[in-house]
Amino acid sequence: MSKQTYRVCFCFRRKFKLTVAEAPPEIKALFDDYSEGGIMSPDQLQKLLIEVQGQEDASREDVQGIMDSLHDFKHLPIFQSRKGLNLQAFFRYLFHDLNSPLSPYNTVHHDMKAPLSHYFIYTGHNSYLTGNQLSSICSDVPVINSLQSGVRVIELDMWPNSTKDDIDVLHGRTLTTPVKLSKCLTSIKKYAFMASEYPVILTLEDHLTPDLQAKVAEMATQTFGDLLYYPASECLAEFPSPESLKRRIIISTKPPKEYLETKIKEGKDDGSQKETKNGSQKATKSVKKKDKGSQKEKEGSEDKTWGKEISDLKDELEVFDKDEPEDGDGMNEEEIEDGDHKLQLSASSEYRRLIAIQSGKQKGGIKEWIRVDPDKVRRLSLSEQELEKAIITHGQDIISICILLSHPTSASGKFSDTIFTQRNLLRVFPKVMRVDSSNYNPLIGWMHGAQMVAFNMQKYGRSLWLMQGMFRANGGCGFVKKPDLLQNVNGPHNKVFDPKANLPVKTTLKVKVYMGEGWNLDFHHTHFDIYSPPDFYTRVGIAGVPADSVMKKTKTVEDDWTPTWNEEFEFPLRVPELALLRIEVHEYDMSEMDDFGGQTCLPVTELRTGIRAVPLYNQKGEKYNSVKLLMRFKFV
Repeated sequence: MSKQTYRVCFCFRRKFKLTVAEAPPEIKALFDDYSEGGIMSPDQLQKLLIEVQGQEDASREDVQGIMDSLHDFKHLPIFQSRKGLNLQAFFRYLFHDLNSPLSPYNTVHHDMKAPLSHYFIYTGHNSYLTGNQLSSICSDVPVINSLQSGVRVIELDMWPNSTKDDIDVLHGRTLTTPVKLSKCLTSIKKYAFMASEYPVILTLEDHLTPDLQAKVAEMATQTFGDLLYYPASECLAEFPSPESLKRRIIISTKPPKEYLETKIKEGKDDGSQKETKNGSQKATKSVKKKDKGSQKEKEGSEDKTWGKEISDLKDELEVFDKDEPEDGDGMNEEEIEDGDHKLQLSASSEYRRLIAIQSGKQKGGIKEWIRVDPDKVRRLSLSEQELEKAIITHGQDIISICILLSHPTSASGKFSDTIFTQRNLLRVFPKVMRVDSSNYNPLIGWMHGAQMVAFNMQKYGRSLWLMQGMFRANGGCGFVKKPDLLQNVNGPHNKVFDPKANLPVKTTLKVKVYMGEGWNLDFHHTHFDIYSPPDFYTRVGIAGVPADSVMKKTKTVEDDWTPTWNEEFEFPLRVPELALLRIEVHEYDMSEMDDFGGQTCLPVTELRTGIRAVPLYNQKGEKYNSVKLLMRFKFV
């Protein structure tokens, strides 16, 4: 058994034994139950997979695959595959990648033949920014990174360059440095389908003159070629399915004429102009104001390192600030800036033809914005602030933007009830005050029906971990089928889903945290503490509807690189369809902030029951080479 030396002062050193991971007592007892004479045969392993691991379809081929994979560990005393596994080999199997909490085969298994509006879609916000919203560099690198991580919606803001003869991508009216649109389009084509073969939606914020719009059409056509999707008609009556759009690139923006008409009507409203000119100033002021004395020193340091703790829906709405812009003052990403009213009505027909998913708002307030048109589908964009305000102001009448609005059907003139997000796309994006590119709780959008919850992918932290966790579902393809409760009207009174309702418990998830290992392989021995081995604890919880959201914590195990906790937690779930299992490991520090030791977030509906090896990720969402937790999941 090796030892590690830690220097306490110039003349004194402490030595600690580096313990080797051993199977916890419960694992040893389980091995005894499914083995004979210290050996677990292939038949006994198959029986364990079915009875303990819940893999009812486990075959002899699966068992043989496990046996073969363990032979890669040449340093272990593995018995011949015909004979079976000893305790150590069985213990290594439990920590193997094949024993992951989600399916190790990473296959798409949701129905992909429904319209696009029936899915949550992995969505980026200002995808070209490398840092903050005011002064960072614009580049195609963040676009590439997003696509490689499975993001399916890329946002580009298009502006004329300084000589008005080409198109730049940048965050308008800020100090961000531009990148050429042509460079972004080329990178999108190259990397669009490396992580997923399902469609990439390109949302364009258009601030161009008609001649430059024509140039965009030419660029997109030449760059994307046959990958570009053209709608059969100018207005779609129903969105196509992800399955039918495999390996296609789809353009979404507001039609040019609507841009012009919107600006002419809103040009008389000073509120929008004020926000456009002073938005950055007001945002910076608001951020400073909220930062003053809002956290204890240690909590503030933790927030800086791995992001603020996720608030539930109630908390999110309670911090809604009166100083934030009112409806008329909020900068809407799809509305035009000053001077765009000079655009000519004669927009390029080729540019208009590219727009497969039209976006825009109806005239009036929120009730008009989400009114369903039986003959046309579209995309509506709301800031997180507008969504929060709709929930506060209108309550259950507008909650979740799944409001039932009576509208005449085109054929009979009779009235019918339709959920807005059943046919149309709702996109939610960060409010203008988030100049640091921070994010919000994505569940606020998801539980209210929004398919596109747009995130700043360059800002790492707990909010982004939830986003990454949601889209680990369905093979990581970037499209997750929305649960039926968000699609259907329930009961005799045509009720829509209310995330704040007092709902009965559907199931209870039992989570046992056995132990962890791998930190000594992925980190220097003084990374966590220069005086001794680390003192790890684990936080486990649920992010979901308010009634389900909770975090719990294990004890702290001192001076141990392979901590054993053996603690079990229970999580009653009212809406498991929207629940995400949160797991974080931290290293306790008495005098300073606790160190980060890894995290992951897993969709509850896709958890494999039984004893599983849970790989952990760093703050950016990159998987560690060796760090894993051994945990057990059970639904009762």
